[in-house]
Amino acid sequence: MLTKTTAETLGLYTDYYELSMAQGYFLAGKKEDIVVFDFFFRTNPFEGGFLVFAGLGDFLQSLSRFRYSQEDLNYLENRGFCDEFLNYLKDFSFKGTILSVREGEIVFPGEPILRVEGSIIEAQLIETLLLNILNFQSLIATKSFRMKLVCGEKNYAEFGLRRAHGTGGIQASRAAIIGGASSTSNVYAGSLYGIPVSGTMAHSWVQSFDDELTAFRTYARFNPNHTILLVDTYDTLCSGIPNTITVAKEMEAIGHKIIGIRMDSGDLAYLSKKARKMLDAAGLKYIKIIVSNQLNEYVIRSLDEQNAPIDGYGIGTELVTGKPDAALDGVYKLALCNDHPRMKLSENVEKMTYPGRKSLYRYYDSEGNFFRDGILLDDEEPDSCDCIHNPILPERCTMVNGLTRENLHIKVYENEVITNTLSSPQECHEYLMSRAALLPAEHKRYIMPHIYKVGTSIKLLNLRDEVRKKMGKKSV
Repeated sequence: MLTKTTAETLGLYTDYYELSMAQGYFLAGKKEDIVVFDFFFRTNPFEGGFLVFAGLGDFLQSLSRFRYSQEDLNYLENRGFCDEFLNYLKDFSFKGTILSVREGEIVFPGEPILRVEGSIIEAQLIETLLLNILNFQSLIATKSFRMKLVCGEKNYAEFGLRRAHGTGGIQASRAAIIGGASSTSNVYAGSLYGIPVSGTMAHSWVQSFDDELTAFRTYARFNPNHTILLVDTYDTLCSGIPNTITVAKEMEAIGHKIIGIRMDSGDLAYLSKKARKMLDAAGLKYIKIIVSNQLNEYVIRSLDEQNAPIDGYGIGTELVTGKPDAALDGVYKLALCNDHPRMKLSENVEKMTYPGRKSLYRYYDSEGNFFRDGILLDDEEPDSCDCIHNPILPERCTMVNGLTRENLHIKVYENEVITNTLSSPQECHEYLMSRAALLPAEHKRYIMPHIYKVGTSIKLLNLRDEVRKKMGKKSV
């Protein structure tokens, strides 16, 4: 689900050229053509070693609303679309089939993560919706998981809504939970997706009172079980911490305990060490220290390396915007049309697409860890594939016979019905963690991660070469 306020129908959630092509297919008599499209990406974001696939639940729920109301049709009529095509759209819905890896799965460049099968018009029209949701949420979930890897057992909250790209902040909160955030400040997303919400206070609360101590006392009085005090409005060590100690002692006297403090500016390593000493000396070892202020995985790692006594983090802008990467380069390419393989040609072999209907297999080593991924034609027997080949240098191959394998594709949608139970963001995260435990550490490091090998069967390589030669002759 996109948002609670989204219109009942989503047929216009697309690019204009998708509709132009759809009308062209209709007028050309191609509306019954059956096609296969693949969704994949080319480059790991953040110069990392993997991608966390996310957004599937939102996308599948949106498909049931990908229809055209009379108001939508009137709009398209005013844009010049013909009556015959608009009449076709009156009863339009996506009736095709979708196979996908599970949400929260760890995937790699070039892999057919999701496969769409259906009529050419329905498969074409949903392209923009698919790419918009899956690209964005996968980017944010990956960024969030990078935070999780460096935070370890420490919690971090996502609170970037105010810096997010409009309503994209709603989906960003969902993806952040999938990646590893423990909660969000986004109440709307919390209600929509059933994810935990949390928050402290802003500097404006402290500034609205005549003095900081009164501000702290008042907040604690009205929030006795959820008090986290923002201590850097004026002077963290000379004012914020001493006033926190005063209020904490007062709360103890009436049977309550302050949860923690938050620091949002200054040298967080230095200030957290000083604050910890002051709190401990006052017998307040239970008060947690939470920090925020333009945090990312590299800053958090630096704080950890400095042994900063920090218990948790609040991460906003860099998480919900996927900084420094503006977008994931996920694409949606035609692979089959009326049982005829199709592919995009390129002078660079690595930019060619794979033709045909394909399956994605994961092979495991003797210890049960991820070893290789293999792309095979859907109709070939995996037992007959003894080795998988480097798609650029086919002479390089890896033997996979005898290894445990898993077909990562599952059917998730067929003829207007979601065919498997959609997982909550928290369940997607649990699945992600179980998969991440099987991914060797060298692929998870931040600097120069080891490249995970993805190969293809010889039958798929032969089909690619065959189609390339045939298409090359036609283009001359």
